Amino acid sequence: MENPLREGLVTRHAAEPCVVVIFGATGDLTRRKLVPALCNLAHEGQLPAGFAVVGFARRPKSNAEFRAELLDGVKKFSRFNPINPAVWDSFAQGIFYHQAEFSDATGYDRLNQFLRQLDKDRGTAGNRLFYLATAPPDFTTIIRQLGAHGLGRGTASRIIVEKPFGRSLATAHELNTELATVFDENQVYRIDHYLGKETVQNILALRFANEIFEPLWNQKYIDHVQITVSESLGVETRGSYYEKSGALRDMVQNHMMQLLALVGMEPPAGLAANDIRDEKVKVLRSIRPIEPGHISQSSVRGQYAAGSLAGKAVVGYHEELNVAPDSRTETFVALKLFIDNWRWASVPFYLRHGKRLPKQTAEIAIQFKAPPAVLFAAETTAPVQPNVLVLRIQPDEGIAIRMNAKVPGTALHIEPVKMDFRYGGSFGARSPEAYERLLHDALAGDATLFTRSDEVEASWRLMDAVLTGWQTAGRPAAYEAGTWGPPEADAFIAKDGRTWRRP
Repeated sequence: MENPLREGLVTRHAAEPCVVVIFGATGDLTRRKLVPALCNLAHEGQLPAGFAVVGFARRPKSNAEFRAELLDGVKKFSRFNPINPAVWDSFAQGIFYHQAEFSDATGYDRLNQFLRQLDKDRGTAGNRLFYLATAPPDFTTIIRQLGAHGLGRGTASRIIVEKPFGRSLATAHELNTELATVFDENQVYRIDHYLGKETVQNILALRFANEIFEPLWNQKYIDHVQITVSESLGVETRGSYYEKSGALRDMVQNHMMQLLALVGMEPPAGLAANDIRDEKVKVLRSIRPIEPGHISQSSVRGQYAAGSLAGKAVVGYHEELNVAPDSRTETFVALKLFIDNWRWASVPFYLRHGKRLPKQTAEIAIQFKAPPAVLFAAETTAPVQPNVLVLRIQPDEGIAIRMNAKVPGTALHIEPVKMDFRYGGSFGARSPEAYERLLHDALAGDATLFTRSDEVEASWRLMDAVLTGWQTAGRPAAYEAGTWGPPEADAFIAKDGRTWRRP
């Protein structure tokens, strides 16, 4: 179903007519992200003729009620404002609602009949994209029902699975096994919305389409890499979920390990999905395992206490709704990882993520080694700073380079300056939302930006060791909300003679 058309250096993927079946269609993900993204694609003429959406959920609802609720979400969350009424009317004609319990076999019988009718009415020719927008405990039930009703292997079907992909290596393997009983691996699209962000996609272009970077992308020139994902929000109403997850499972195991793999991978043989994913897996398998007995040398975990953000007092994690008063769940993680291959030998990768930090940001900072001091040492008042290449993922997607320049004047005074590229300013258009790109690719059968089963399990193998080490490592270190994490995290990187970059 993949149909790439190339014009020069531009690759376009044409999607065939298809039905998207969203399980859990009355939830926030559908209203806030999925349907607004699909409607945006419709605005830009990127949906195939005959495209349809079928919402599958438990609550009784008519097609008209479902469409009205989705229109409200599109008006609030689409990047096209106001919405074009003609586009919505055309798009909404292909939206339908199917009420059934996820475990009800007769509901899938009726779904199968309805999909066949849509094939006749809208020319979808048996092409289905199933989207699991439900809670993880429902995944197995839905997958088994799809298999029992002939909606998986052997048909023109694909399935998108939302994270989390398990809670450990064992549970991730169980989920992958369940999927493999119904779908071939090339039909499975494990979605990580970070991979849909423009800057993340641009990592490969930055490295391999610019000769000035790739020759320096190794241990000879790079001192270390910092990957930071900070959130100003606390757990809010997600206490029940977060108590079972924590920062490592919620953010590091998936989003941040994907960023590390893209930064660290070797040049792929081509741009086909498996060429790129093969190289990412090699990176994950090359990461030095963290021995549980050495967990304190390789990680810091923290938990936010009461503090203030933007002048407003906020409660600590223990005071959040549905959080145990004696909880040891981490809301902050710092890791030091090493990729044991030729390119990255002895180069530390520092990963940092936390909630209730001063600002919402995500970035990758590649710090190069400092230049030799012999040339300017006698003439300048301060050491020449090392170059830093920063890839900003949010909020302002772009790339910046810190370089050194002479300050105007008679004295030889060198200071760092910044060259800054921003997507909005350079291309004059707002970047598509991550879900737009990912849904478009899934419709076209392009799995490049989706996670393969061996990637998931390789990442979990590393994280399991961290979680095991923490079981006997005492309580998380406390940090005041509105700060950049516990003092232990600063000491953690300072012992290597380095400091955290402030985004």
